[in-house]
Amino acid sequence: MEDFRRTYLRLCKDGGVEPQESVVAQLQENRAAQGSRLDLSGQSLSADTCSVLAKVLQKDTIFTEVSLSDCMLSEEGNFHQQLNAKYCLQGNNLRSKGAEVLGRLLARNKTLRRLVLEWNALGVWEEAFSLFCEGLASNSVLTHLDLRNNQIHHHGASELGLALKHNNTLEALDLRWNNIGLLGGRSLLEALQKNQSIVQLEMAGNNIPSDTLRALEQTTGHNTDRQSTLRENRSRSQVLGKEIHKLKEEKGQQFLSLMETIDRQREEMGRSNGNSDRMMLFRLQMTEAALALSDQKNHNMGELLTRVKAEKEDLRERQSRERKKEQEDSALREGKLLREIHNLTETNVQLRSKVEEMERRCKSQQQQIFDLKQELTNSTAELKLRLAQTEERLEIEKRRSKQALEDMDSLRQKEVEHVTRHLEESERALQERIFKMEGQRIQLEEVRVSMFRRHMHTISNICIQEHVSTLEEKLRLVRSSLQEVQHHCSQQKQTISELQVKNSQQSIEMDSLRRRIEELQQGLSGKDQEKVAEVSRVRVELQEQIGHLHAERTAQGGLKEKISALEREIKVLSSSHREALLDKESEMTSMLEKLRLREAEIQRMREDEAQRASYLQSAILAYVQGSPLGHYSSPKK
Repeated sequence: MEDFRRTYLRLCKDGGVEPQESVVAQLQENRAAQGSRLDLSGQSLSADTCSVLAKVLQKDTIFTEVSLSDCMLSEEGNFHQQLNAKYCLQGNNLRSKGAEVLGRLLARNKTLRRLVLEWNALGVWEEAFSLFCEGLASNSVLTHLDLRNNQIHHHGASELGLALKHNNTLEALDLRWNNIGLLGGRSLLEALQKNQSIVQLEMAGNNIPSDTLRALEQTTGHNTDRQSTLRENRSRSQVLGKEIHKLKEEKGQQFLSLMETIDRQREEMGRSNGNSDRMMLFRLQMTEAALALSDQKNHNMGELLTRVKAEKEDLRERQSRERKKEQEDSALREGKLLREIHNLTETNVQLRSKVEEMERRCKSQQQQIFDLKQELTNSTAELKLRLAQTEERLEIEKRRSKQALEDMDSLRQKEVEHVTRHLEESERALQERIFKMEGQRIQLEEVRVSMFRRHMHTISNICIQEHVSTLEEKLRLVRSSLQEVQHHCSQQKQTISELQVKNSQQSIEMDSLRRRIEELQQGLSGKDQEKVAEVSRVRVELQEQIGHLHAERTAQGGLKEKISALEREIKVLSSSHREALLDKESEMTSMLEKLRLREAEIQRMREDEAQRASYLQSAILAYVQGSPLGHYSSPKK
């Protein structure tokens, strides 16, 4: 650690860079703690300091973990071009250039295992993020990648999916709190169906539908099960390999010990030929013991082979049970999904029929509304026309009535004036005649008096009497003419009263006509209001029906989306199930091939043992036949 600090200070001095006190203090603390972790979190590092630290790290690799979170690294600095086993660049606002540099680094780095890039902006520029994904695709050592809060959208998710199709070492990927969406989720799901190394995937806060998230979880779960099965098979293969190697070593040692024993026996037989019978018996006993030991070993190898076969049968039965269970589960899931799809299809058909019925009703109601509008327009036009005609007739009647009234008033006034003048003239004439007749009467009275006087004096004067009778006749005629004039005046007054009555009746008729016009106008306004209320009511009903139709159409769209999601889930499940079955079958095939090879090897070992035993037996028989005991025993035969 002291060498690292000195190297940093020396390179700062050589490059003319002022050492940062915070970095020197942190290095001093690390030196005191004697740790393998360099923590510079929260330090504001300049571009020059980053370059110097990169050179130091390139020369000194004592640190296995470097943390530079929230250091406000600029993209001009090249500190992130030299990475160790674990590297944390959280909260440094890395963008296009940083993404390109990290992509080139991942393409050639062979030591980095864990990379934390939380709270940056790598997904803003598509081309730079594509280069980062290309570097990730060609990387073969990185196992953990943290890309939280990097503004990655669906295009970046598609590029990341292409990278995951070619990367087979990345095990944990954290993509929380980005903006991947439905399209990006589908791209990642398609990539994970071909990737068999991802066992941990975090996707919260990305606006991805729940069915896609479940499919992603199922895919990572399949990868986890596959890796656990592979690890178990590897461990079993290693155990079997160790046992076979141990058996081989034991057989080799036994064969070597047997050959050493045979050599010692030959040497002993060469040194001492006196005790041949006992030696022969001893050798026969040794040979029988060796044969018994070989038989025991063969028996042990047979038991081991039987145990291996039993384990193979157990493994095959367990895998067949698991596969059968998985097939049953998948069949149940498929049946459930098919039933749900059938129910949703029936619901969709019913909803479609309802929608068609509602559309027909809507069309019929729209036609009715159009007819009502047309009828209302026609009625309004007819009423307006009638109103105009009525108003015109009313105006004509008003003018005619006014003209008639004016004519009648003028005639009445003329007649009244004429009658008045005539009456006045008659009265004046009558008064004049009355005055004249009064004067005549007075004169006649005077004459009468005088005549009476004269009559008194002269009764015999008949002429005077005739003259008086004539005057009386004239007076009677004047009185009758006066009565006629008075009767004519009364007739004129009666005519005037009748005209006044007719005038009052016409005024009453005009008032009734006015009231009728007002009633017609009120009726027209009431009908207009009723028509407007009817149209508004029909419009409200149509709006409600249209709202129900929109709601049902929205529900139908949701059902369609759910059906498509279920179909996608069925496809994903079927494809994952097929892949799992293919993987299981390939694993079983490989294990069966390994077992076959091991059985062939064990069979070969048994044949070798049998051949060695036969060689040993033939050698012993040849030795026995070539010994003196064999010569002695041959004549007896």
